[in-house]
Amino acid sequence: MASGRDWREGFVELWPTTFVQRRLADCEAPNQELLGLVRDMERENRDLTTDYRTPDLFNRDHPAVNWLRAGVNDTVVGYLRHIGIDYPIDWRIHGWPSVNRFGDYHDAHNHPRAYLSGTYYVTIPKSREKLKTRGDLRPGCITFYDPRPGVNMTAIKGDPYVNPEYTVTPEAGMLMMWPAFINHFVHPNLSKQIRVSISFNIVLKWSDDYLPDQG
Repeated sequence: MASGRDWREGFVELWPTTFVQRRLADCEAPNQELLGLVRDMERENRDLTTDYRTPDLFNRDHPAVNWLRAGVNDTVVGYLRHIGIDYPIDWRIHGWPSVNRFGDYHDAHNHPRAYLSGTYYVTIPKSREKLKTRGDLRPGCITFYDPRPGVNMTAIKGDPYVNPEYTVTPEAGMLMMWPAFINHFVHPNLSKQIRVSISFNIVLKWSDDYLPDQG
């Protein structure tokens, strides 16, 4: 009979999904500049939140945008190293601001034609309206869904497949990044204060060097 040590070495963790969740240092001043920039952009385009293809924020030469671009690029480098990619990757960032007022939300969706997606949080409401409604609401949160449909249908207490979703309560200065295929839902803002974030995609500049070796 094999010893306990021998059979435990046979475990394999399959199908990982890697997320990054970090706070960018010294974000207070850049956040104020980003907030002002986003409000200026919104005055020019009232569909700013839903018109995600047009206002490519990262094309702007602006001190706060340059600061955020550096933070995103640094996070991409860390992400790629963490998942074991040890060869050169070239990418561009495409990003757009989102201004959520009272009741605003984003349906469950993913980001086609991108490798990674992410959001940076500029300002988060500090209060919410007192409403006579159900008590399990998660205003302003973002929820990610397990990409394996039905994986929790036979889960039992204590196993890692019980919860088919992962919910985060954002804070100003937080940057999150995840695989672009992951479906996610932004819960309604239930505050009279606006919620401002900057979403982005990491789009690879294609090279045949990226093709996996499956021979």
